[in-house]
Amino acid sequence: MPDVGLLLKTWRGTRRLSQLALAAEAAVSIRHLSFVETGRANPSRAMVLKLAEVLDVPLRERNTLLLSAGFAPEYPESELDAPGLAAVRDALETILAQQEPFPALVMDRSWDIRHTNTAARRFFAFLQDGQRASAPEPANVLRRMFHPDGVRPHVTNWPEVAEALVRRARREAIGGVLDERAQRILDEVLDYPDVPAHLRVLDATAPVLPIVPIRYERGGRRFAYFSTVTTLGTPQDVTLQELRIECFFPMNDETREHARELAG
Repeated sequence: MPDVGLLLKTWRGTRRLSQLALAAEAAVSIRHLSFVETGRANPSRAMVLKLAEVLDVPLRERNTLLLSAGFAPEYPESELDAPGLAAVRDALETILAQQEPFPALVMDRSWDIRHTNTAARRFFAFLQDGQRASAPEPANVLRRMFHPDGVRPHVTNWPEVAEALVRRARREAIGGVLDERAQRILDEVLDYPDVPAHLRVLDATAPVLPIVPIRYERGGRRFAYFSTVTTLGTPQDVTLQELRIECFFPMNDETREHARELAG
């Protein structure tokens, strides 16, 4: 387990804060913060949590900080089907249902698809109907978009979408940090056949468009969607903080018409 001081220093660097700025925000002396980062002083549990809050460290990593300092974790990590999360599941189902007849899905930190609405299942089944194979399981947004047996053959602006997804995976990870499993999946999809080599060295800090349309075509039907991503506000559970809800919205009347035809 890494030393808590080193982890805090790493997070401070990630957030681009000086020791002085962090000390001021957390209301601790810069001398004590320096001692904590160098291992010359052991932080209390309260100080670890305060520094993590100021640094906006994700809940999973806050637990890691506490463990590194010799304390028990603070935040639970529940299974999504746990009885205590019934209200959350109901809320997710409501959001997904409201998006009909347009696709919506719930994914986790590693881009695994946890839930979809009927429209998403119907739409992606339509795109892949008759294909001999499908992208590797479990269902994952990155695998589905990059694998040659996924939806990739039907995305008419795939190079643009692929680049945007890679930037997003690196920039929009929970807390700005890509976890090990998500990194492995990203490395995996970048090794798929015919994926351009330049995607491996993209500058994640470069400006990107706020909306990147995804254009699909299959059997003479064309669809143009853009998506929005929603997270749950102020969660106190690791699982809930890592969920993202992605809703697809039609960009033209043709897409609306075809989506309603599929629903019919």
